Amino acid sequence: MQIIEQLPVTPPNHQRVHDMSTGRVVVISGPSGAGKTTIVKQLFQRCGQLVHSVSATTRPPRPGEQNGVDYHFLTPDDFERRRIADGFIECFEVFGSGYWYGTLGSEVTPRLADGKWVVLEIDVQGASAVLQQFPDALTIFVRPETLAELERRLRHRATESEAAIERRLEVARRELEAADQYRYQVFNLSVEQAVDDIVHILNQWEIPSQC
Repeated sequence: MQIIEQLPVTPPNHQRVHDMSTGRVVVISGPSGAGKTTIVKQLFQRCGQLVHSVSATTRPPRPGEQNGVDYHFLTPDDFERRRIADGFIECFEVFGSGYWYGTLGSEVTPRLADGKWVVLEIDVQGASAVLQQFPDALTIFVRPETLAELERRLRHRATESEAAIERRLEVARRELEAADQYRYQVFNLSVEQAVDDIVHILNQWEIPSQC
């Protein structure tokens, strides 16, 4: 098991401010290239009771991506209208790319009211904003074994320019520095082990119908 816990475990049903009938927000973050997307996909296969919050973005779809499945692909004007109308729980421009990403309130709030556990796969900035609204959210940071391993993964993709890779590495360094803000850190030494570790955490926090 490769887990770092930042705070003592809260005993089940003891001094827990969260009302289980209203569901729970689960935030999973990690630097680009840490493997969190692969881990989250396998996590959903293990824990069918989890609900995925589909993020919104202004970037165009990549080959094979589907609207409403991978992302809600919005025009910049539509995104801005929703932002002004407080339609997002969190939203930011990322990587200095000019593209915006955000979590729509409509993806989260109704599901929490139904008692669902909603998983948000978002970055460190987004996690901080979410915690302002949901201070009892369960936060998990997925990290590579080393920064060198992260760089190797990014370069192995062979999908971005050298400048883009360097930009992602700089963001990754800042995100790794913020990892201590998360309740748990899970090391991705292997996808299977990382998923096992997250399942262990979810069960510890009494997810309905254990994974």
